[in-house]
Amino acid sequence: MSALVGKLHRLFDENFLEYTSYVIKERAIPSIEDGLKPVQRRLLQTLHNMDDGRFHKVANVVGETMKLHPHGDASIFAALVNLANKGFLIDRQGNFGNIFTGDQASAARYIECRLSPLAREVLFNKDLTEFTESYDSRTIEPVSLPAKIPLLLLQGADGIAVGMATRILPHNFRELLEAQIAILKDQEFVLYPDFQQMGLIDVTDYDQGNGKIRCRARIAEKNEKTITITEIPYGTTTSSLIDSVEKAAKAGKIKILSINDYTAEEVEIEIKLPRNIYAKDTIKALYAFSDCEMSLNTNLTLIRGNFPETSTVNEVIRFNTDKLVTDLTSELEIELERLSQKLHARLLEQIFIEERLYKQIEEVTTAEAVIETVESSLKPFTKELERPVSESDIERLLEIRIKRITRYDIERQAREIRNIRKDIKAVQISLQDTIGFTISYIEKLLDTYGKDHPRLSEITAFSEVKARKVALSNLTVGYNRESGFIGHTIKAENENSDISFSCSEYDRILLIDESGSYKVVPVADKLFVGEELVYAAVLKKNLVFNIVYRDGKENLAYVKRFATPKFILEKDYHLFSAHKRSRILLLLTGDNKHARVSLVPSRRAKSNVVEIDFDEYLIKGASAKGKRVSPRVARRVVESTERVIKDKERANARLPGLSEEADDAGESESIESNSVDDQTDGQGDQ
Repeated sequence: MSALVGKLHRLFDENFLEYTSYVIKERAIPSIEDGLKPVQRRLLQTLHNMDDGRFHKVANVVGETMKLHPHGDASIFAALVNLANKGFLIDRQGNFGNIFTGDQASAARYIECRLSPLAREVLFNKDLTEFTESYDSRTIEPVSLPAKIPLLLLQGADGIAVGMATRILPHNFRELLEAQIAILKDQEFVLYPDFQQMGLIDVTDYDQGNGKIRCRARIAEKNEKTITITEIPYGTTTSSLIDSVEKAAKAGKIKILSINDYTAEEVEIEIKLPRNIYAKDTIKALYAFSDCEMSLNTNLTLIRGNFPETSTVNEVIRFNTDKLVTDLTSELEIELERLSQKLHARLLEQIFIEERLYKQIEEVTTAEAVIETVESSLKPFTKELERPVSESDIERLLEIRIKRITRYDIERQAREIRNIRKDIKAVQISLQDTIGFTISYIEKLLDTYGKDHPRLSEITAFSEVKARKVALSNLTVGYNRESGFIGHTIKAENENSDISFSCSEYDRILLIDESGSYKVVPVADKLFVGEELVYAAVLKKNLVFNIVYRDGKENLAYVKRFATPKFILEKDYHLFSAHKRSRILLLLTGDNKHARVSLVPSRRAKSNVVEIDFDEYLIKGASAKGKRVSPRVARRVVESTERVIKDKERANARLPGLSEEADDAGESESIESNSVDDQTDGQGDQ
């Protein structure tokens, strides 16, 4: 039994690995050599086989491609439409859909296509192409095409395989070819993506094909009540963009009156705004809450030498450039060999006819003798030839017809030989400087096709739009002291309640209760906080808090000021030491605040009231103890609306008729008396 289980495990492992390898190599991940997936390569080869300069029905192209592709026609048709809409390799005729609106292409029987001039020039060369048998062995297909431009980076690619995925962003045609020239000249270069949908891109976190990139729609303020979107982020359509805006509006994150799509050849989405909502603020909200800003994660995974690997843009462009030099060198060598063969054949023909060597075989009766006669007659001219004469050369001479000999044009033949020699010399010069020849080839491509492919996406840096700052205050938080609940589904006890405020779902709320305990919480629909809440509001940075509190242990009042404290969300903190009698007597926020503290009466005290100007106290940490208000017990603390002016000279003055010693003694008696009152007051509180 265990042996059978082991065999089944091995069988599943082998089959799974085989399937995984097939999906990675034959379907989802593109090759670094030509930048194509297998279905794209088979499509282009089929179009090349069918190419006669005219358009072909897409249905016919799909049918022919099925001879090479082992999957259904749907995948072939989708790949063809995708390739055609990229605008480089396939010319279109008919409705191939709209990359801006997301509209689908017409049926395959209604639309037509053919290879573009660029594809004919840079994709095919049977002398450099390795072929293999198709899946049914009835025909042959290319292992890879000898692409002379970096198609992988030009078109980009998306694919999900087993255990891996790739997302390669498209780049600009001109910039890629200029980068290749820079590589050949040993110069620095940098490459960033470029999208047909245009828009704005931030490449701060882009790392040569990996990392991420942020894309934004181009939004213009037509007037303060109208917004227009003229370019959209990569990976979106006008339909998906409008859906995201409407979803944000339905959730209350933004407010719009209407949204209309007027897109045809160019993107045009118009948004109308309601009363009291203005374009400047809404544009920021659109970036924060809709697909007007997208973050694209990139992963440059490819097939190199039958194995998947993660690479970089610089590595890919350098590989393609080295391959281009190699391919062009091979083409030059093949062309040189072809020209040499042609020159050799023309020279043989010239000598054979002009020297009348054919007359020497008129009397010869056997084939062997004819060949020997021609061979011996050519020996004096060996130095004029490109290589030794072979038997096949002689047979080719003997196949020349009498009619051709009688009409032989000596001048024309000499001119053609001179032209061939000239072409050979040009190829030999190019082979001596293959780098220079490659640069000239790329520059020719740039001159011919570069003007048709300007940069479409604008590279810029985005200032991050924080959702909390641009969110609408569409929630009203209320506090019901009787039930002890707070939240945006809770109604305040009355309309004039001091704890009722508007906020957004992204805000944080600071809660402080009478015992001095505080914490920061997110906006909730319903949260129990108890009956002793004294402060609840949206958390504001650097807000100044002024409090007067009673220290339960000493039973004395203290005053302190602090700014908005640092916090961990939903963690409890304390403004002063915990004690069952400790409590906040007064809490005010902001500057220029005053309080009046009524103290327990004392027989010897000069006054039973202390005026507090909070601005005179230093702002310290939230956990600082603060400064004692008085050595006597505070009975009542209220906010004072009148500013207390203290004159330093009057504060230092003494009442007439009293000495400093008497004043100090009276103060001592007052303190002793207060201490008794404090004890009494404390017992009463107990």
